[in-house]
Amino acid sequence: MKTIDIICVGEVVIDFIGHEINTSINKTKDYHRFLGGSPTNVAVNASRIGLKPILVASCGQDGLGDYIVRKLKSNNLDVSYIKKISDLPTSIILVSKSTETPDFIPYRQADCDITIDQLPDEMIQNAKIFHTTCFALSKDPARNTILNRAKRAKDFGLKLSIDLNYSERIWPNREEAKKVIKDYLKNDPLLKISEDDCFRFFEEVKSEDFIFDYFHNLGVTTICLTKGKNGVVVSDIHEGLFFQEAEFIQEVKDTTGAGDAFWTGFLYAQIKNKNIKNSISIAQKLASLKLQSVGKLPENIDLESLFNLI
Repeated sequence: MKTIDIICVGEVVIDFIGHEINTSINKTKDYHRFLGGSPTNVAVNASRIGLKPILVASCGQDGLGDYIVRKLKSNNLDVSYIKKISDLPTSIILVSKSTETPDFIPYRQADCDITIDQLPDEMIQNAKIFHTTCFALSKDPARNTILNRAKRAKDFGLKLSIDLNYSERIWPNREEAKKVIKDYLKNDPLLKISEDDCFRFFEEVKSEDFIFDYFHNLGVTTICLTKGKNGVVVSDIHEGLFFQEAEFIQEVKDTTGAGDAFWTGFLYAQIKNKNIKNSISIAQKLASLKLQSVGKLPENIDLESLFNLI
């Protein structure tokens, strides 16, 4: 019996999210501190909904690194694979609070110093899903580590996953990014990408047909295209095309991390052997909960009504 549901590999950062909603960063006066990083969010979310995740990441040997470890422990996460680095500070990101796609400014240091010793074979063999992000693949040594260990995970029979959260601010060399991502996609991961990610990745608006054909041709079976308030489209080589409208939300409080909540729900459903339609529904419900709260998912989620009745 495997005891790890998801290995989340990649960036752990401190998100400093603006206090004033829909205000640009240059006009934001106050910021509130939150644990952040896409794979970190997925790991924390997974723990909160009853899965057993492992987070593999690196931070500084500093006050913010101590904050990260404390917050991870408070969310019942094993911190054994969090490396604290003495000569690099913890990475931080300034984020605008927004009801649309938030603006951000990254200050990256320790997050990309992920090494192979943090991902031993025994851990990978004991897991069901290996998940990472485009952000994490953007710099070495994390890049080489993730590509090496992803192939190992594939050899061990794990399902892989990636949030293709491309941004030129994180990865200015777009052609290099496409080459590295192509290498990862050879492993046939579950792929999540947003419309905004697509625009940044391709440098122009592309049709859904183009997007799905592009990634299917690189070896991806299941592609999930999130479209914000316009819903979600999933293309699966074997199952076909699925569209689902976004759930109506009376008040959007914060969009930061909504995509991570969505993807946590989707991976949860896949682990529970749900079909694609139900996986989308579960993902949408979790994303809706996140959109209605600032920071992490709310406490005391009613998992039975949220998931099991679907």
